[in-house]
Amino acid sequence: MTHLEVVILCGGKGTRAYPDTLELPKPLLPIGEVPIVEHVMQIYARQGHTRFVLATGHLGERIAQRYTTPPAGWDVEVIDTGVATETGERVRLAAAHVHGDRFFATYADGLADIDLDALLSYHDQRGALATVTTVPLPSQFGTLVRDNEGKVVDFREKPRLPDHLINAGFFVFQQDVFARWQGQVLESEVLPALSRNGVLFAYRHDGFWRSMDTFKDRQELTAIVESGTVPWLSRP
Repeated sequence: MTHLEVVILCGGKGTRAYPDTLELPKPLLPIGEVPIVEHVMQIYARQGHTRFVLATGHLGERIAQRYTTPPAGWDVEVIDTGVATETGERVRLAAAHVHGDRFFATYADGLADIDLDALLSYHDQRGALATVTTVPLPSQFGTLVRDNEGKVVDFREKPRLPDHLINAGFFVFQQDVFARWQGQVLESEVLPALSRNGVLFAYRHDGFWRSMDTFKDRQELTAIVESGTVPWLSRP
Protein backbone atom coordinates (compact mmCIF):
# COMPACT_ATOMS: atom_id res chain seq x y z
CA MET A 1 0.00 0.00 0.00
CA THR A 2 1.26 3.48 -0.88
CA HIS A 3 0.87 5.94 1.99
CA LEU A 4 0.21 9.50 0.84
CA GLU A 5 -0.06 12.68 2.83
CA VAL A 6 -3.43 14.41 2.99
CA VAL A 7 -4.16 18.13 2.63
CA ILE A 8 -7.49 19.15 4.16
CA LEU A 9 -9.05 22.54 3.43
CA CYS A 10 -10.13 23.98 6.79
CA GLY A 11 -10.15 27.72 6.17
CA GLY A 12 -13.66 28.72 5.13
CA LYS A 13 -16.04 30.76 7.28
CA GLY A 14 -18.84 28.18 7.09
CA THR A 15 -21.49 30.82 6.48
CA ARG A 16 -24.17 28.25 5.64
CA ALA A 17 -23.66 26.69 9.08
CA TYR A 18 -24.18 30.05 10.83
CA PRO A 19 -24.61 30.74 13.76
CA ASP A 20 -22.72 27.60 14.87
CA THR A 21 -19.57 28.93 13.21
CA LEU A 22 -19.47 32.25 15.06
CA GLU A 23 -17.23 30.81 17.78
CA LEU A 24 -16.23 27.45 16.37
CA PRO A 25 -14.71 26.84 12.91
CA LYS A 26 -16.80 24.56 10.74
CA PRO A 27 -14.19 21.73 10.72
CA LEU A 28 -14.59 21.44 14.51
CA LEU A 29 -18.40 21.23 14.49
CA PRO A 30 -19.19 17.86 16.05
CA ILE A 31 -20.85 14.91 14.38
CA GLY A 32 -21.82 12.97 17.44
CA GLU A 33 -18.95 13.80 19.78
CA VAL A 34 -16.22 13.96 17.10
CA PRO A 35 -15.40 17.04 14.95
CA ILE A 36 -16.32 16.60 11.29
CA VAL A 37 -12.71 17.09 10.20
CA GLU A 38 -11.71 14.19 12.43
CA HIS A 39 -14.31 11.98 10.75
CA VAL A 40 -12.69 12.98 7.43
CA MET A 41 -9.23 12.13 8.78
CA GLN A 42 -10.51 8.77 9.99
CA ILE A 43 -11.53 7.90 6.41
CA TYR A 44 -7.89 8.26 5.36
CA ALA A 45 -6.30 6.85 8.53
CA ARG A 46 -8.32 3.64 8.37
CA GLN A 47 -6.85 3.08 4.89
CA GLY A 48 -3.27 3.75 5.99
CA HIS A 49 -2.84 7.49 5.36
CA THR A 50 -2.07 9.18 8.68
CA ARG A 51 -0.05 12.32 7.86
CA PHE A 52 -2.32 15.40 7.57
CA VAL A 53 -1.75 19.03 6.63
CA LEU A 54 -4.68 21.18 7.73
CA ALA A 55 -4.88 24.45 5.76
CA THR A 56 -6.67 26.86 8.10
CA GLY A 57 -8.00 30.40 8.00
CA HIS A 58 -11.16 31.45 9.88
CA LEU A 59 -10.67 30.67 13.60
CA GLY A 60 -7.65 28.59 12.64
CA GLU A 61 -6.15 29.01 16.11
CA ARG A 62 -8.95 26.83 17.49
CA ILE A 63 -8.00 24.05 15.08
CA ALA A 64 -4.29 24.43 15.92
CA GLN A 65 -5.15 24.18 19.61
CA ARG A 66 -7.26 21.07 19.07
CA TYR A 67 -4.47 19.21 17.28
CA THR A 68 -1.49 20.30 19.37
CA THR A 69 -1.67 16.70 20.52
CA PRO A 70 -3.11 14.67 17.62
CA PRO A 71 -4.82 11.30 17.96
CA ALA A 72 -2.38 8.44 18.57
CA GLY A 73 -0.60 7.31 15.41
CA TRP A 74 -1.45 10.45 13.43
CA ASP A 75 0.87 13.26 12.34
CA VAL A 76 -1.09 16.52 12.06
CA GLU A 77 0.45 19.81 10.90
CA VAL A 78 -1.76 22.89 11.05
CA ILE A 79 -0.77 25.80 8.82
CA ASP A 80 -2.37 29.24 8.66
CA THR A 81 -3.15 29.98 5.01
CA GLY A 82 -5.03 33.23 5.70
CA VAL A 83 -8.61 34.17 6.45
CA ALA A 84 -9.50 35.49 2.97
CA THR A 85 -7.49 32.97 0.92
CA GLU A 86 -9.36 31.05 -1.78
CA THR A 87 -9.47 27.26 -1.95
CA GLY A 88 -7.04 26.85 -4.84
CA GLU A 89 -4.44 29.02 -3.17
CA ARG A 90 -4.87 27.11 0.09
CA VAL A 91 -4.04 23.88 -1.73
CA ARG A 92 -0.95 25.44 -3.30
CA LEU A 93 0.31 26.82 0.02
CA ALA A 94 -0.34 23.54 1.85
CA ALA A 95 1.42 21.49 -0.84
CA ALA A 96 4.72 23.12 0.17
CA HIS A 97 4.39 21.24 3.47
CA VAL A 98 3.87 17.86 1.79
CA HIS A 99 6.72 15.39 1.32
CA GLY A 100 6.65 13.37 -1.89
CA ASP A 101 5.63 13.94 -5.48
CA ARG A 102 1.86 13.51 -5.00
CA PHE A 103 -0.74 13.85 -2.28
CA PHE A 104 -4.41 13.52 -1.45
CA ALA A 105 -6.53 16.62 -0.84
CA THR A 106 -10.09 17.09 0.33
CA TYR A 107 -12.55 19.33 2.12
CA ALA A 108 -13.14 19.27 5.87
CA ASP A 109 -16.89 18.67 5.53
CA GLY A 110 -17.36 15.80 3.04
CA LEU A 111 -17.78 12.16 4.07
CA ALA A 112 -17.71 9.08 1.81
CA ASP A 113 -17.02 5.35 1.90
CA ILE A 114 -14.43 5.92 -0.83
CA ASP A 115 -11.86 3.28 -1.79
CA LEU A 116 -8.67 5.35 -1.72
CA ASP A 117 -6.55 2.58 -3.29
CA ALA A 118 -8.94 2.48 -6.24
CA LEU A 119 -8.85 6.28 -6.55
CA LEU A 120 -5.05 6.31 -6.53
CA SER A 121 -4.84 3.44 -9.01
CA TYR A 122 -7.21 5.28 -11.36
CA HIS A 123 -5.06 8.41 -11.09
CA ASP A 124 -1.81 6.52 -11.74
CA GLN A 125 -3.12 4.49 -14.68
CA ARG A 126 -4.06 7.66 -16.51
CA GLY A 127 -0.85 9.50 -15.78
CA ALA A 128 -2.96 12.34 -14.41
CA LEU A 129 -1.61 15.49 -12.84
CA ALA A 130 -4.93 15.92 -11.03
CA THR A 131 -7.90 13.68 -10.29
CA VAL A 132 -11.18 14.75 -8.75
CA THR A 133 -13.76 12.38 -7.31
CA THR A 134 -17.30 12.84 -8.60
CA VAL A 135 -20.65 11.58 -7.33
CA PRO A 136 -24.16 11.65 -8.81
CA LEU A 137 -26.00 14.83 -7.92
CA PRO A 138 -28.29 14.33 -4.88
CA SER A 139 -31.59 16.04 -5.65
CA GLN A 140 -32.90 18.28 -2.88
CA PHE A 141 -36.43 17.55 -4.09
CA GLY A 142 -38.50 14.44 -4.43
CA THR A 143 -39.35 13.48 -8.02
CA LEU A 144 -42.24 11.71 -9.66
CA VAL A 145 -42.37 9.35 -12.61
CA ARG A 146 -45.18 9.31 -15.18
CA ASP A 147 -45.96 6.95 -18.02
CA ASN A 148 -46.51 7.86 -21.70
CA GLU A 149 -50.09 8.91 -21.00
CA GLY A 150 -49.08 11.24 -18.20
CA LYS A 151 -50.28 8.97 -15.39
CA VAL A 152 -48.08 9.19 -12.26
CA VAL A 153 -46.66 5.72 -11.61
CA ASP A 154 -44.00 6.35 -8.93
CA PHE A 155 -42.58 8.80 -6.41
CA ARG A 156 -38.87 8.97 -5.56
CA GLU A 157 -37.77 10.81 -2.45
CA LYS A 158 -34.69 12.98 -3.13
CA PRO A 159 -33.09 10.61 -5.66
CA ARG A 160 -29.51 10.73 -6.92
CA LEU A 161 -29.32 11.89 -10.54
CA PRO A 162 -26.78 9.59 -12.23
CA ASP A 163 -26.41 11.69 -15.39
CA HIS A 164 -25.37 14.77 -13.41
CA LEU A 165 -22.00 14.49 -11.66
CA ILE A 166 -20.66 16.91 -9.05
CA ASN A 167 -17.31 17.51 -7.38
CA ALA A 168 -17.19 15.45 -4.17
CA GLY A 169 -13.64 16.41 -3.21
CA PHE A 170 -11.23 13.53 -2.54
CA PHE A 171 -8.54 14.72 -4.94
CA VAL A 172 -5.15 13.38 -5.95
CA PHE A 173 -2.57 15.96 -7.06
CA GLN A 174 0.93 15.61 -8.42
CA GLN A 175 3.33 18.31 -7.24
CA ASP A 176 4.04 18.99 -10.94
CA VAL A 177 0.47 20.24 -11.34
CA PHE A 178 1.43 23.65 -9.94
CA ALA A 179 3.28 24.49 -13.14
CA ARG A 180 -0.22 24.62 -14.72
CA TRP A 181 -2.10 26.04 -11.72
CA GLN A 182 -4.14 29.04 -12.83
CA GLY A 183 -6.42 31.12 -10.65
CA GLN A 184 -7.24 31.29 -6.97
CA VAL A 185 -10.54 29.42 -6.64
CA LEU A 186 -10.13 25.65 -6.92
CA GLU A 187 -13.65 24.92 -8.14
CA SER A 188 -14.34 27.69 -10.66
CA GLU A 189 -10.83 28.65 -11.83
CA VAL A 190 -8.14 26.06 -11.13
CA LEU A 191 -10.01 22.88 -12.07
CA PRO A 192 -11.47 24.30 -15.32
CA ALA A 193 -7.96 25.48 -16.31
CA LEU A 194 -6.53 22.02 -15.65
CA SER A 195 -9.36 20.53 -17.70
CA ARG A 196 -8.57 22.83 -20.62
CA ASN A 197 -4.96 21.67 -20.40
CA GLY A 198 -6.06 18.02 -20.58
CA VAL A 199 -4.48 16.97 -17.26
CA LEU A 200 -7.59 16.62 -15.06
CA PHE A 201 -9.39 13.29 -14.72
CA ALA A 202 -12.60 12.38 -12.88
CA TYR A 203 -12.96 9.26 -10.73
CA ARG A 204 -16.60 8.27 -10.21
CA HIS A 205 -17.77 7.16 -6.76
CA ASP A 206 -21.22 5.60 -6.55
CA GLY A 207 -21.22 4.74 -2.85
CA PHE A 208 -22.10 6.80 0.20
CA TRP A 209 -21.33 10.52 0.09
CA ARG A 210 -22.63 13.42 2.16
CA SER A 211 -21.49 16.99 2.65
CA MET A 212 -22.20 18.89 5.85
CA ASP A 213 -23.29 22.34 4.68
CA THR A 214 -26.11 23.27 7.05
CA PHE A 215 -27.40 22.66 10.56
CA LYS A 216 -29.89 20.18 9.10
CA ASP A 217 -27.04 18.25 7.45
CA ARG A 218 -25.26 18.05 10.80
CA GLN A 219 -28.39 16.77 12.48
CA GLU A 220 -28.81 14.06 9.85
CA LEU A 221 -25.15 12.98 10.01
CA THR A 222 -25.31 12.89 13.81
CA ALA A 223 -28.37 10.65 13.59
CA ILE A 224 -26.38 8.29 11.35
CA VAL A 225 -23.55 8.14 13.90
CA GLU A 226 -25.97 7.57 16.76
CA SER A 227 -27.57 4.70 14.84
CA GLY A 228 -24.33 2.77 15.31
CA THR A 229 -23.60 2.25 11.59
CA VAL A 230 -21.17 4.77 10.14
CA PRO A 231 -20.95 4.19 6.37
CA TRP A 232 -17.94 6.43 5.74
CA LEU A 233 -15.88 4.27 8.11
CA SER A 234 -16.96 0.97 6.58
CA ARG A 235 -13.61 0.29 4.90
CA PRO A 236 -10.91 -1.38 7.04
